[in-house]
Amino acid sequence: MSERTLSPEQVEFREHCRRWLAANRPEPPSFRLPLTPIEVMTEEQMRYLRAWQKRCYEAGLIGCDYPREYGGGGHSGFQQIASQEIGRASVPYMVNVIGLSMAAPTILNHGTEEQKRSFLGPLFAADEIWCQGFSEPNAGSDLASVQASAVRDGDNWIMNGHKVWTSLAHFASWMITLCRTSNEHKHLGLTYFIVPVAHTKGVTVRPLIKMTGETGFNEVLLEDVVVPDTMRVDEVGKGWTVAMTTLLYERGAAEGAGSAGGVSLDERMQSLIALARRMKRGGKPAWEGPLIRDRLMQLAIRIEGMRHMFRLTRVEALTEHPLRIPLQAKVAVSELMQDMAAVALEIEGPHAGLYVGDTHAPDDGQWPLAFLNSYGFTIAAGSNEIQRNILGERVLGLAKSK
Repeated sequence: MSERTLSPEQVEFREHCRRWLAANRPEPPSFRLPLTPIEVMTEEQMRYLRAWQKRCYEAGLIGCDYPREYGGGGHSGFQQIASQEIGRASVPYMVNVIGLSMAAPTILNHGTEEQKRSFLGPLFAADEIWCQGFSEPNAGSDLASVQASAVRDGDNWIMNGHKVWTSLAHFASWMITLCRTSNEHKHLGLTYFIVPVAHTKGVTVRPLIKMTGETGFNEVLLEDVVVPDTMRVDEVGKGWTVAMTTLLYERGAAEGAGSAGGVSLDERMQSLIALARRMKRGGKPAWEGPLIRDRLMQLAIRIEGMRHMFRLTRVEALTEHPLRIPLQAKVAVSELMQDMAAVALEIEGPHAGLYVGDTHAPDDGQWPLAFLNSYGFTIAAGSNEIQRNILGERVLGLAKSK
């Protein structure tokens, strides 16, 4: 959002965000925080991050554009400003990322009045953590193939099924999920629900250990779970339509209720350059090697290109298709982060085999951890291969692949 296009109120709000973030930066924790919120494992990490998100919400930096009656700020065009400033401030990330970026906009667009009033305020404040129950063992990128069932029983639904790769389910109060309510049609037989997770009879959450050793995501088993019809989002059989709203926000093609913070691409780049200056290759700093310098320069060029790409999204006249830049950003950013980590391992050489917790590991083993985690980001929200198909078919107008 360009300063030229901001209203006086928005300019004042940007200054408020900057001043508040500068004055209220939290003290670094005595324990390690994971790279992103979807790897949060311990109660200690969660308490710290929930407290930070709540402070941001109380300062007016979360849910800015949502109506006041639903716990929001009641503004328009403020959330993008707040998210930008949180991202620039090098502060911790918002832990309730699934709630903010997926559940909140879906409920606002498709939920009942009661759902909006009940769920959005606690979601913004991180009083209640949310997770997403879309993927199943046999339904990943082919989301319409989900088989978890919901059978009507009076004013309730009885759910059975198996959800997988469910980030933050071990802390979640609620799960947005798709269930099959009819076998008449692959897409039309789906309905969207809000399912209580914590302390709910029939809901079992089992951690999945990634190759990083982290357990940020899980599998969720539903066994005769009773869910009131009041937890249904939109009409029966409209689940696919509602899910497309969720995925639109998950893939970054629309602004949610706010989700930012953590280490920026610029900060990662500076850390990578510092690593190259520090690590020795052939008795000299890796920085002095022409191949390494070239690899670093190529990464810096891509980061600068992305900076200008994101600027285009703020000028409507320069965006020939509203989905092109936001959708391609998911592909570009996830692959850039993967390539940055790969270059770091090349710089570290034999030291790249030292992992988190090893006293001899450069940067506490964060680069090997980042490289292993990077594959999850190229798969999440629809694999990058799927994302390229969407860009080709819906943006470029190419024929559907067979």
